[in-house]
Formats: sequence, C-alpha cells, structure tokens
Amino acid sequence: MNTPTVLVTGATGTVGAALVPALRARGVDVRAMTRGRAVPGAANVVADLRDPESVAEALEGVDAAFLNSPSAEDAAALQIRFADLARDAGVGRLVVLSQYAARADSPVRFLRWHAEVEAHVGGLGLDHTVLRPNLYMQGLLAFAPAIAQGRFAAPIGEAAVSLVDTRDIADAAAAVLTGAGHAGRTYTLTGPRAVTHGQIAQALTAATGRDIAFHEATPERFAASLAGMLPPWQLEGLVEDYAHYARGEAAEVHTSVADLTGRPARDIADFARDHTAAFAAADGHAS
Repeated sequence: MNTPTVLVTGATGTVGAALVPALRARGVDVRAMTRGRAVPGAANVVADLRDPESVAEALEGVDAAFLNSPSAEDAAALQIRFADLARDAGVGRLVVLSQYAARADSPVRFLRWHAEVEAHVGGLGLDHTVLRPNLYMQGLLAFAPAIAQGRFAAPIGEAAVSLVDTRDIADAAAAVLTGAGHAGRTYTLTGPRAVTHGQIAQALTAATGRDIAFHEATPERFAASLAGMLPPWQLEGLVEDYAHYARGEAAEVHTSVADLTGRPARDIADFARDHTAAFAAADGHAS
C-alpha cells in the first residue's frame, strides 16, 4: 500500500511548521509548499498562491491538502482558487484552516472572509473539513518585547477568550488529514478554558518569576502602537478582532482538540512555561 502524501501550505508559518512533524509522526509523506525556505522533514516544493501554475504542480499526486495562507487582503480569493485547483487535481481530502465564529454577516472582516472560503469549499463536492481555531496563544509572542519589560496592553477589558495553542491546532489538523470520519465536519478549536488577559498576565508571571501586568488600551492607542508595523487593512481588521473578543463573543470552550487528538488541549499555563525564554527581559529583570 502506498504511503499517502499530504501537502501543507503555509508550511513555514506557526501552524504549518508544527503540522509537518505532527504528520510525519503519523507515517505520511509530507510535501511542504513554501515560497523558497526549506522545511526539515518534508519534501519541499516552491509555489506561490498567486501563481496558479506553481500551485497546480505542487498538487500533483497529492492525497490530502491543508489550506492556510499568509495574511493578505485578497486571502479569500487566493484560498478559493487553491480549493478549485485541488478539486481539479483530484485531491481526495481538503482541510481548511478558518477562524472561530466565521460567518458571512460578521462585523469582523477576517471572519467574513473565512466564511466566504468555507461556503465555496462546501459547494465543490470535495471531502473537506473545516478547522475554526480561536485566538492563538502564540499571538502573545508579538507582545514579547513589552512583556519582557513587565507589561502588555490590548483593547479587551475583562472579557475572557478560550485561546488555543497552535501546536494543538497542528495536532488536530494532523488527525483530520490522516483519519476517517471527518468529511463535511467543522471543528471549533479552543483551549481548555476561557481566560482574561489579566489571567494571562498571571500565568506569565508564574512562569517567568517576574511581575507582568496587563493594562487596558483603547482601540485607538492599540492601533497607534502598531502603526507602521502592519498595513492599514490588517491593522483595522485586528482592531475589529479585538472588539469581537471584548464583546465576549470568543469565550465558549469546545472539546474538539481532546476529541481529535486523544489528549487535553494545552492550557495558557502550559504555553507560558514552554515559552518562558521568549518573555525574558534583556537585562535579566523587568524594568
């Protein structure tokens, strides 16, 4: 019996980089689609979602594909075209990385875009599965310089979010890509509990042994702190995301990670302990 081949898009990203070894552990051949950077443990293929010919070549002989894409204003269109190419290539299974609470009428542009992709893929007649992860714990790494100095801020107030570790997303995706019984299913991926950003600060304090505090920021100040680091459309979308969290719309806890992987989802305390070095102050203490 031939070993199945799984194509991983976004293979150098946070989820993709964890998915490659998770799939290898399940005994499948992994084809990593990148724009040039080699991924260890996989057969590397250079392709770009903006170049349909290169994507079609990458899909040749693939049994299953994981669809993710870099952040782009036309991400929905790029993912829709990939799904069409996967269907045309005869790919047997497509797993789509979407987002928690994706829906067509959402005030959050990213959730509308994901809903558009989900709807399109659902009409292709493919064996497909949708994964909807909540806010990534690894997103805290973007705040690492501030956290290293003892504080971080966001416009979220006391709202709790059932944020999820990207390693759990990868493990869940590996299970769906290689297992049976997932066709047509949508799985919402969360951590084991919903936590406030104040509780995140407490977990970081316990893991690092330093006092780390969370401070509320207005959406305007939050956006100003990131100005120049993100394009305007992405920054506006991020503010919409945080308004969604602040409204308490991302606190529901789901058991999909445990159901799919056979083990509990990682808690924020686990993430904090595993990433202590990332939040270390440059001079050894918080200023």
